[in-house]
Amino acid sequence: MSTEEGGAQRGSQVSIIYKQNSGGAGRDPEGGPCCPSAACTSCRVCLAMSKSAVKISLDLLSNPLCEQDQDLLSMVTALDTAMKRMDAFNQEKVNQIQKTVIEPLKKFGSVFPSLNMAVKRREQALQDYRRLQAKVEKYEEKEKTGPVLAKLHQAREELRPVREDFEAKNRQLLEEMPRFYGSRLDYFQPSFESLIRAQVVYYSEMHKIFGDLTQQLDQPGHSDEQRERENEAKLSELRALSIVADD
Repeated sequence: MSTEEGGAQRGSQVSIIYKQNSGGAGRDPEGGPCCPSAACTSCRVCLAMSKSAVKISLDLLSNPLCEQDQDLLSMVTALDTAMKRMDAFNQEKVNQIQKTVIEPLKKFGSVFPSLNMAVKRREQALQDYRRLQAKVEKYEEKEKTGPVLAKLHQAREELRPVREDFEAKNRQLLEEMPRFYGSRLDYFQPSFESLIRAQVVYYSEMHKIFGDLTQQLDQPGHSDEQRERENEAKLSELRALSIVADD
């Protein structure tokens, strides 16, 4: 195998590893394979939902009906307290995810511009190496006259530092990129564990909050079917009023 063929083969290995790290062909390696925007969007949606729930409970509290019915006021007050507790835990969960998941993702993605630049420098060195290697081979194929031998010697001297530069860059990538690729699991494992813990704490608290709310609002001895029948009966009474009767 010639020196150029060996370099080309090692270059192919670098390309394969590089595609694995950058997410494959067609992906922008400067952006990296990890995009935290989806996690950010999910957090924003969760916060928006809990803020909306708090606003709804506050609007209900300010409704004049609550001033007229003490039982309704007690129910809405319990709902408002539960929604505020939910919002507080939701904010805590989002802060935890931001700190332990989103920020590490951003930091991990920040290394890809440097990685991309190292690959580009290696590719440029390979092009220079191939150009000068072709020049050497051209003189080697010619008749060995004095001028040709002189030019061949000069071309080989030009090739030597370029070849050494390429081989150094290529060797560095072959050694370091597999380590970089293999370390990603060790890097992300703590983030995944923190995400799972945050979700467990959040949903455990949500179960407790809504369990407490159910106990406060629940009417003993009433099944869901009974509540549905009662609601239908009250709705029928409203429909029977002349002001809402069909024309």
